[in-house]
Amino acid sequence: MTRIVSWNIRAGGGKRIELIAQQLSDWNADVVGLCEFRGTPASMWLQSELESLGLRYQSTTVDRANAPLNRLIIASKWPITPLNAPVITKFSQLWLPVHIESPEPFGFCMVHIPTYSFAGRGKYKFHDSILRVARNWHDGPAIISGDTNTGRIGIDEQNPVFSKESDSWMVSMEKNNWSDAFRYIYKDQRAYTWYSPNAGNGFRLDQAFINKDLLGRLVEIKYVWSEHPNTTRRDAVSDHAAILIDLLDA
Repeated sequence: MTRIVSWNIRAGGGKRIELIAQQLSDWNADVVGLCEFRGTPASMWLQSELESLGLRYQSTTVDRANAPLNRLIIASKWPITPLNAPVITKFSQLWLPVHIESPEPFGFCMVHIPTYSFAGRGKYKFHDSILRVARNWHDGPAIISGDTNTGRIGIDEQNPVFSKESDSWMVSMEKNNWSDAFRYIYKDQRAYTWYSPNAGNGFRLDQAFINKDLLGRLVEIKYVWSEHPNTTRRDAVSDHAAILIDLLDA
């Protein structure tokens, strides 16, 4: 079995970084992709810890000259090579496509789509550029995963927040043979990966899209909240649930 973890660790990890590292160790992943990874001391320490966990092949979009900015990292037990799958330049640091050179290789693209309040209609341009990549994908089995700040109207929200544009993007990914892995297995079951801090409403902001060439290997996908030793608050380690994906090996 190959295990992939995709997780928004919240603002580079900060003082929670040792708990994040311990949780990643407990999940025993073969490949890890993280959103809101930064060039800060906490994130740099985590990068070293990932190497000590055997995930020594790494790629990141971090710019050390702009250390506080939210970026991405992928760490793998197998060698990785960059993929030529560009998106619009404005959001190129929030998109990280690589090829995992495992015994059964696959493409893995981490993404962090900003909120509409941050990016305005630029969010939808980012959607469109990812969709173009998906339509034109010729690199075999692959996953696109991360915090998309996007979901389906109604089923992925406890309070109306998702736009028609966001809903349409989710549908278009499916129509282009990139299945929302959670919906593929769990159909109309509700699950939330982030809760608003004030009203406490839940939203499924994090997804993994798996293309038709890899879908047959999908065994399980689940959303898991990290556990804190001193509190039962679900958001004590990160305000997002992680995505755990298990793929069948030959």
